[in-house]
Amino acid sequence: MTRFLANSHSILAGRALLLLGALFLAAGPFILDPRQMQLATEFMLLLVLAMMWNLLAGYADIVSVGQHAFVGIGAYAFFGFLVFGSFNPYVSVLMAGLVALAFAVPIMVVIFRLRAAYLAVGSWVVAETLMLAAGKLSAFGGGSGVSLPVAAVRQFGSSIATRYTNIYWLALGLVALAFVSSYLLMRSSIGLGLTAMRDNEEGAGSIGVNLTWSRVLCFLWAAPFLGLAGALITLQKLRVAPPASFSITEWTVYIIFIVVIGGVGSFEGPIIGTIVFFLLREYLAEIGVWHFILLGTLSIGVILIEPRGLWGLLRRLLPGDLIPVSHAPPSLPRTEAKAASQPAV
Repeated sequence: MTRFLANSHSILAGRALLLLGALFLAAGPFILDPRQMQLATEFMLLLVLAMMWNLLAGYADIVSVGQHAFVGIGAYAFFGFLVFGSFNPYVSVLMAGLVALAFAVPIMVVIFRLRAAYLAVGSWVVAETLMLAAGKLSAFGGGSGVSLPVAAVRQFGSSIATRYTNIYWLALGLVALAFVSSYLLMRSSIGLGLTAMRDNEEGAGSIGVNLTWSRVLCFLWAAPFLGLAGALITLQKLRVAPPASFSITEWTVYIIFIVVIGGVGSFEGPIIGTIVFFLLREYLAEIGVWHFILLGTLSIGVILIEPRGLWGLLRRLLPGDLIPVSHAPPSLPRTEAKAASQPAV
């Protein structure tokens, strides 16, 4: 009984920490300086990318190594609508998500003909092809890219502090939308099927879960969020360029590390992984290439100890999830439960 109460208190403490973290982000513009707001904005954008990759790989079994394709598509679409189309700046951000969704349909038709490792390689090939194609766009600076015009940047704020604040609010709104909408998805009947796919894909198919439709939904679900993140990343970097906007290292490799180290197939995993990644990056960035070696060593070590990542280790000590997306079986009435507990004669 004492152990149960202790575990219950640990669940409440964990949820309180999550709430405090959310309140801290909500109060960011009032308590952080511009540099700190930049870091917090980057944290939220990486968290969105991690949540989307976790949805694909952790639940729908779509192990993509080409997620950076949609980040780059969103970046270039945002630049085109804002600079060449003279769209409203905030409408341009929304259009970046819609363009990423439009591109997701033909990309999905191509790579969904593949499975397992072939799908991962296919997604990478598509992303690299799009990056090379972006380098041929002379209006966007070709292979070297182009910076956002000053007039376009000033539409998000006449001063640096105002601009950082507005971009911060956009990133906060994006991460909140991604979190809440994905939570509601996982709590729906579709989410029940995705959870079954995560636990046992063949078993999920045998009980009626439409595996193909579930994968299609997750792929199309993630694409606009990646495009929106690409637009906000462009606002932070103030330029588009094929190597940066379609960076496999920043928008795919780091994201895979974040999800794997935090815990694939859980809502808590991307949050834990993003926090760990930022702490390691801030304290280890000065050691150069050893930074990457330590990240790789850490990820391999965690996987060998617990394939479900750091959240899997913590989950051994907790009676439930901090973010309850699983569907608990309905409890039996007391009389039925008592009868079920009696040994059969």
